[in-house]
Amino acid sequence: MGGIIFRVVFILLCGAMGYFFAPFGLNEKIGVLIGIAMGGGAVALDVKIRRTPFKVIAFSLIGLVIGLSLAYFLGVLVDRVPFSDLTRSVLHIFLLIILGYVGLMVGAKKGEWFNIDDIKAIWKSRDHERRFKILDTSVIIDGRIADVCQTGFIEGTLVVPQFVLRELQQIADSSDTLKRNRGRRGLDVLQRLKKMSGVSLQFYEMDFPDIREVDQKLIELSQQLRAKIITNDFNLNKIAQLRGVKVLNINELANALKPVVLPGEAMRVFILKEGKEPNQGVAYLDDGTMVVVDNGKKHIGKTVDIVVTSVIQTPAGKMIFGRCDSQ
Repeated sequence: MGGIIFRVVFILLCGAMGYFFAPFGLNEKIGVLIGIAMGGGAVALDVKIRRTPFKVIAFSLIGLVIGLSLAYFLGVLVDRVPFSDLTRSVLHIFLLIILGYVGLMVGAKKGEWFNIDDIKAIWKSRDHERRFKILDTSVIIDGRIADVCQTGFIEGTLVVPQFVLRELQQIADSSDTLKRNRGRRGLDVLQRLKKMSGVSLQFYEMDFPDIREVDQKLIELSQQLRAKIITNDFNLNKIAQLRGVKVLNINELANALKPVVLPGEAMRVFILKEGKEPNQGVAYLDDGTMVVVDNGKKHIGKTVDIVVTSVIQTPAGKMIFGRCDSQ
């Protein structure tokens, strides 16, 4: 509240100065308006700077200095051309405004992308490259990525963008109980990864305000960092592949690690429920693979020995068909 009062007083003082000094020979009323406008502009600039990260301000100033320096050197060349004094003045002003503005905007954009950890990593790495792998929201909530990392099969740096973290927090704060629990589980998984020895986890601040969809932001970030995306989202997987981005799909990894079962082999399964066809029973392996058992209906709730008759690969994974010969 005190800050608002101070800003209002400052603007009023600027208006009063405009009234008493009446700059440029203007009358008092116009002087008041100019003073208030300048005071308001100063306050707006102050608010904007307070909300802007320091690195963005620093890069903006560097870009501005470079732009003005380039304008000065070009101005020296302009002075050597036989233009009129008015034309030279206009060109000088034009160069200062255009190049200063371009330098300011380019510097601000580069400041948003700048990350000191990346600079440190360049000097630490022998080949000047980091093997980034970006985690999306679905794979964090899924949780299996923590188990995979614990085995040591994942190398490089795991990257969690701020926009993914925001989406995860929104899910954790949802009024829906199921969504809230899933979001909190995802946050717990990040805590587990952060504490895990041998795992490098980095929260990345780069964002793309012009892009609304999180999936598109992930693809754009992966292209900027030359990173792979770790996900279990089927649609993101396909879109990323179309854009030339490498994807590590946890579901595909799980399917690849399922045990190979051949027709004629014996298995021992627990019949959980009734199947779609008459006398069928359904069981599940530890990895979630569905086993459809002929003559298994009467053994629901029991563990029985079966003989595998066939194995079918579906988009969702493998399905095993077997026959129960026990009475």
